[in-house]
Amino acid sequence: MPNSRHASPLAQPMFILVLLVIFSPIAIDIYLPALPLITADFSINDSLAQDTITWFIFSLGLGQLFAGPLADRYGRRPIALIGIVIYTLCAGGAYIANNIDLLLIARLCQGLGACATSVAAFACVRDSFGPEKSGRMISYLNGAICFVPALAPILGSWLTSEFGWRSNFSFMFIFGLIGFVIIYFNMKETRPSNTQISGNLISWSRYKSVLLHPTFLFHATMCLLAMAVILAYVTSAPVYLMQHLNLTMAQFTAWFGVNAVFNIAASLLAPKLMDKIGSYKALVVGLIALVIAGVFMLILERQTAPWAFMVPIIGSSVGFALVLGASAGKALAPFGDRAGTAAALLGLLQMSGAGLLVAVMQRSSLNDVHLLSLHMLLLLPALLLLLSKLGKKWHFVS
Repeated sequence: MPNSRHASPLAQPMFILVLLVIFSPIAIDIYLPALPLITADFSINDSLAQDTITWFIFSLGLGQLFAGPLADRYGRRPIALIGIVIYTLCAGGAYIANNIDLLLIARLCQGLGACATSVAAFACVRDSFGPEKSGRMISYLNGAICFVPALAPILGSWLTSEFGWRSNFSFMFIFGLIGFVIIYFNMKETRPSNTQISGNLISWSRYKSVLLHPTFLFHATMCLLAMAVILAYVTSAPVYLMQHLNLTMAQFTAWFGVNAVFNIAASLLAPKLMDKIGSYKALVVGLIALVIAGVFMLILERQTAPWAFMVPIIGSSVGFALVLGASAGKALAPFGDRAGTAAALLGLLQMSGAGLLVAVMQRSSLNDVHLLSLHMLLLLPALLLLLSKLGKKWHFVS
């Protein structure tokens, strides 16, 4: 393993960061067009098929409690490599699963592998770009991530049509093998020499100062709520568009790709907007966009057409890009010496929190439109708090 204590803090190639962060969205987006087929193949209800996504997201966040401290202690590179191995093996397990229980277990464990690559990536961002620029770089990475929803469902539709839904997991397996080789030969260690590595890996004292920091908690909560909007959309859209509105797999993929294009554009423009007006105003704009999208989702409910469902979704995706870029950077800003631990807690709240929230709400009596509207409108209290003196104080503390 490279000597991380003497690694250059600006040494990490950008393409490595992009590769590390796309493991997760590939595992989510590529097989979305196949969800109705999984439901039919296993003779299960829609919520169980959707659980293959929410369980993955939940473990993606929960596993970061371990991956973050491990990345601080042993370095970003070895944690990334181990995560890819777990991810790849579990993709193979999902491919051979002969019932929904085995598929759910494989997806739960695959999320643990993906969480390691995410922690390594975002810790490297904090290592390499510092507290201020990290928020902008996270937005750029989010833009790269958003290319996956634009392209992966197209590939997934073709794989599913030609080879069946299981072929999506064989693709993940092959992608994992290739990714391991690239990371092994090209990823450099970026862990700073002043990283705190003493004591037990999992202890309350390690997390306490991060979790109870008001700046972190406030912005991490906004990341959670914004992520829940996207997760609710990702899990509900295949069912709503293909079953309720009777869209074909190709039509669903086209609408999903349109939204992804807007998300890409918003994610790439978010850093420039933050440079121009500051992270605070960018965050306000993002929250307003999400709340307005929630209102319009309710107004357009009676329009049984895909555009009436997708236009508010597009607005919420733009808001999400701004909120995630501004909030994630601010949440990590105070913790230069504990970037891995802080990134782990942020991932836990953002991913596991969103996964749990969406899974619980999907089992309510709300229909898909009301469910998505409620998720968007949950950002309204955060907006009001951000506009208050207390919210401004939390945002500008670093």
